[in-house]
Amino acid sequence: MTLIFLILICILTDIGGFIFGKLIGGKKLTKISPNKTYSGMLGAIIFSLLFGYLFYYQVNILILDINIFIFIIIISLISQLGDLMVSFLKRKAKMKDTGSILPGHGGILDRIDGILLAIPVGIFLISF
Repeated sequence: MTLIFLILICILTDIGGFIFGKLIGGKKLTKISPNKTYSGMLGAIIFSLLFGYLFYYQVNILILDINIFIFIIIISLISQLGDLMVSFLKRKAKMKDTGSILPGHGGILDRIDGILLAIPVGIFLISF
């Protein structure tokens, strides 16, 4: 159940960033990934906090000694960092997509890039 919770936070982070970034727009976050905005970054955190906490509360996962809000914020930020790291590597390699299964969406790696970094950090925090 812990793994599902971590993956859910990452997915909620992606969805929140996309929704808030498209609806509000605003100043660009970085040149690494030109579609990322500050409003998207904050929206990702808000969205993952809101729905992540609801899931945590409903399922009653007792995995942490730390505050669940702090945990969700950390995982959300790490997920966004993973997304930016893969975007940076793609820019360096002059690649638009990392695969052809999801053309125009960055490929499969672009769907899981945040998860790849957030899960080990989340497991580390839980076991700490």
